[in-house]
Amino acid sequence: MPKAEIHPTWYPDAKVICNGEVVMTTGSTSPELHVDVWSGNHPFYTGTQKILDTEGRVDRFMRKYGMGGADSLSNAAAKQEPQAEASAEAASQVETVAPAVAEA
Repeated sequence: MPKAEIHPTWYPDAKVICNGEVVMTTGSTSPELHVDVWSGNHPFYTGTQKILDTEGRVDRFMRKYGMGGADSLSNAAAKQEPQAEASAEAASQVETVAPAVAEA
């Protein structure tokens, strides 16, 4: 027998609410559970490819890994050009330093 006065109240018919609708009932310590995603609208269970984009996270991921449209290809090319210039500049600096070390 459980000890009295230490356990939360158990609601055997707690309502699970998604988008303002009661979608199912279950047992819980709360009389109502408000959820954003449940098995009735989750892509894994429904078989649809619906992307839930919260605060642009999907766009940020696509930009980070270069998976976007045509503009991401131009961004990738723009990123490579400064690196090539920087490596050429670094090579010229090494050449100018090397003779000075040899003379010393």
